Amino acid sequence: MAKVLVFTPDLLFGSSLIGALVASGHGASLCQDKVALEAEGPGSVCVIVDLTDDVAQRLADLKEVQGSGALDGSIPIGYYSHVDPDSRDLGLAAGLLKVVPRSRMHREPAALVDSALSL
Repeated sequence: MAKVLVFTPDLLFGSSLIGALVASGHGASLCQDKVALEAEGPGSVCVIVDLTDDVAQRLADLKEVQGSGALDGSIPIGYYSHVDPDSRDLGLAAGLLKVVPRSRMHREPAALVDSALSL
């Protein structure tokens, strides 16, 4: 069982991801802001980052928490709105391992996490 963090302010979508991850055997926590991400970070193996809104700030927050050491060893993956490929590009440029459309993250969050962990 892997500890996965979902870094999004969207409580509804985030809760959906948490439910799917828990059902597949992962431990999962919702982090709606940088403070929660830093608090929950230690011991996590994957961080799912929402790139659908306020992308620059969310990536800056992620980088800051990574710099603090709270996410050591944690693999960042992201999701974006399919109508905003610039967000995908920003996520990849920021070092996210994989960035997929939100619809794909909704369909297969556990498979995407498992895939990232196997690399």
